[in-house]
Amino acid sequence: MEDREIDFSYISEPAGDFSKEAVFWPGKKKQITIRPDPDLLDFYKGAGRGGQSRTNNVLRRYRKAFDLKEKKAAYE
Repeated sequence: MEDREIDFSYISEPAGDFSKEAVFWPGKKKQITIRPDPDLLDFYKGAGRGGQSRTNNVLRRYRKAFDLKEKKAAYE
């Protein structure tokens, strides 16, 4: 079967702005070395697998919050 022969008529359109929470994929990750305080390291590693991903998410959210503050200040 070729792509043009596929029937997509049963699939509904996405409701609202489904891409509002989409995250731009920034590309390949880079390896770095950081020296966090022991309590922070224990916190992120102590939560189980995925500590590096959680740390990355915290940094990304901080950056997003910082960007929003700058944009807001520009309109004041």
